[in-house]
Amino acid sequence: MDIIYPLAVPKGRRLCCEVCEAPAERVCTSCTVTYYCGVVHQRADWSSIHEKICQLLIPLRTSMPFYNSEEERRHGLQQLRQRQKHLIEFCYTVAQKYLFEGKHEAAVPAALHSLRFRMNVHGLSSVELVPAYLLLAEASLGLGQIVQAEEYLSQAQWTVLKSTECRYATHSLLHRNLGLLYIAKENYEEARYHLANDIYFASCAFGTEDIRTSGGYFHLANIFHGLKKLDLADTLYTKVSEIWSKYLNDRYQVLSQARIQQIDLLGKRFETDTGLDEAQEAEAIQIMTSIWNIRESTSNTAPQKTIFVLKTLFMLYYLMMNSSKAQEYAMRAFNLAKEQHLSVHEQNTIEELLSLISAEEAHPIT
Repeated sequence: MDIIYPLAVPKGRRLCCEVCEAPAERVCTSCTVTYYCGVVHQRADWSSIHEKICQLLIPLRTSMPFYNSEEERRHGLQQLRQRQKHLIEFCYTVAQKYLFEGKHEAAVPAALHSLRFRMNVHGLSSVELVPAYLLLAEASLGLGQIVQAEEYLSQAQWTVLKSTECRYATHSLLHRNLGLLYIAKENYEEARYHLANDIYFASCAFGTEDIRTSGGYFHLANIFHGLKKLDLADTLYTKVSEIWSKYLNDRYQVLSQARIQQIDLLGKRFETDTGLDEAQEAEAIQIMTSIWNIRESTSNTAPQKTIFVLKTLFMLYYLMMNSSKAQEYAMRAFNLAKEQHLSVHEQNTIEELLSLISAEEAHPIT
């Protein structure tokens, strides 16, 4: 990284840090269009998002070339806008993935990039800014910065209130983050209110049994679990597990059918996948692993529920093509079924899951 010399900066131009917007003292030597107040913020941004988008920033932050015609100029502007929209979604997904993995500090720079690109494309008061504000609020909560989180949520709420075209999905995300805020403040009554609204709006947008609605059920279950209302928590954890199990098994059936057709036609195997982006996969892992940890404490009294979660985790990792993790969860389920003397049918079902991995190893994907 090169140091910025004040005399080399054009008069009237203010260079700001990409992370904190303080006066910049250094510039990235790779793209030469990104500035930082010091080494600490440069390293934070690089490890979070900048390494992934460094070269993509150059055409966005340099002067547009001279065009010979109005048609060429319009085409150039259209390409510029498409790049910005791509970076909005890419940075958003990266930040989401960090949050689900518990990497709150790493999520901040990626979320800030998403917010700035949204401002450039949609303006300063657009409802499209709300998802980025919510990412920053969630990251702040994870870092214990409750006041900062409240500021971001206030901006999100005000933007939503001013908008007449706010989607149900955006309302859902707003209420989910408000619920998380009140959980952090231990105001569980307000938290339940907002999570109930999250579920309502998510259900309007996606349906009551959609994986995008399951997050609201999950956080509400966590509240009841913390308040020792275990029956309510158990019901909601079961619902979340069933939603994810149905999605993953349906996905497996679709891929299996496609794979059969592909083998018949071309002699090749279909690549297995979840149909989820990286952030959604991280969310699935976080939710189902949390439920499994809770189920483990009751595995002696309700082993079937623990096995159901383990089988769901198996299918998730199997579709992610992580055979070692899939086998680990299938073996846990099989051993628990034997320890608890469950039916032969249950044990045979788990053995069938293990046979899927053996089949993949015998016939590698091409």
